[in-house]
Amino acid sequence: GAGRHRLRRRRTGRGGRRRPGARRPPAAPAASAPGVRFDRPSEPDEYALQAPDPRVAAEAAAVAVTAKVCVACRAGRVDDDGYCENCGHAQPRERDHMEAESGPIAAVSDRGLRHHRNEDAFGLGCAALPDGSPALVAIVCDGVSSATRPDDASLAAAKAASESLLAALPQGAHPQQAMHEAIVAASHAVNALADEPATAREQAPHQNAPACTLVGSVVTAGLLVVGWVGDSRAYWVPADRSSPPARLTEDDSWAAQMVAAGLMSEAEAYADERAHAITGWLGADAYELEPHTASFKPDRPGVVVVCTDGLWNYAEAAEEMAEVLPPDTAARPLHSARVLVGHALDGGGHDNVTVALVPFPAPVQGAGSA
Repeated sequence: GAGRHRLRRRRTGRGGRRRPGARRPPAAPAASAPGVRFDRPSEPDEYALQAPDPRVAAEAAAVAVTAKVCVACRAGRVDDDGYCENCGHAQPRERDHMEAESGPIAAVSDRGLRHHRNEDAFGLGCAALPDGSPALVAIVCDGVSSATRPDDASLAAAKAASESLLAALPQGAHPQQAMHEAIVAASHAVNALADEPATAREQAPHQNAPACTLVGSVVTAGLLVVGWVGDSRAYWVPADRSSPPARLTEDDSWAAQMVAAGLMSEAEAYADERAHAITGWLGADAYELEPHTASFKPDRPGVVVVCTDGLWNYAEAAEEMAEVLPPDTAARPLHSARVLVGHALDGGGHDNVTVALVPFPAPVQGAGSA
């Protein structure tokens, strides 16, 4: 989400976009619907009795249906930029807060407390493998804020990756190979955004191509697969909290490179202002697409936490993530996802926050299409 930048890339501004909470001066009252006139003759008895023009009636009805009313003053019309023409209040967007449940898996995404829009996205689904056993799919994407249209990039990637997995798994593809191909499909979807004609707002010079990070998980009856590009993460939290939790992914980031090279400790690296500069992402200007995948065979039940840095910044270590994850997550995944998002918001909500929770092993009742 907002706040992340790509390593060795120049940060671009956002032009004249309003700051969060910025208010417009009240606009003049909206004109009557196009084509609708209220001409009153000088004498009432001069009215001609005739049926209303159906074209005018239809147009007026369409305007009435599509017009949005301000959530604050309940009177003003909301313009195309999402601001009230009467009081100037910024309206909540559809993606400001999203929740979804698909069988035994759930996800919650929130704009956070500091940013004007949510640039995260997710995709969930349940599929039946050729032998009839279930497979659970969760994809979480985080738009790169220094890029053009980061919200569109994350949405396109989440949709493409989840659809790819849900199509490949029933055909017998190995989950790890299917995850690799899903990341490639997500990359193509984000790359395609760069080929679309730019709008007036996106024609600023030196704009970076749309970009995002991705992390995903596939869980079957006996296998746990994760895949990622960027610094969104997956964690393993066993149901038996006496067993140790684990982080399942490694960040594509400046901090991770410093730690891997032995130049800094993890604490030192993540305390540096360059820590969250990413070295891998999905986008037309990525240096090279390197999908990472890994598979595990846990020997006990547990939960996979798939999340953006808007959450893990407030529970970075696996032990911290396990501590804030409710113990009844397998029974109440949506409630638990809300708890984790609430934890990030209570901690400051500096970034967009998205988390998906996937139980292991995949329960038989989870089979079916999303």
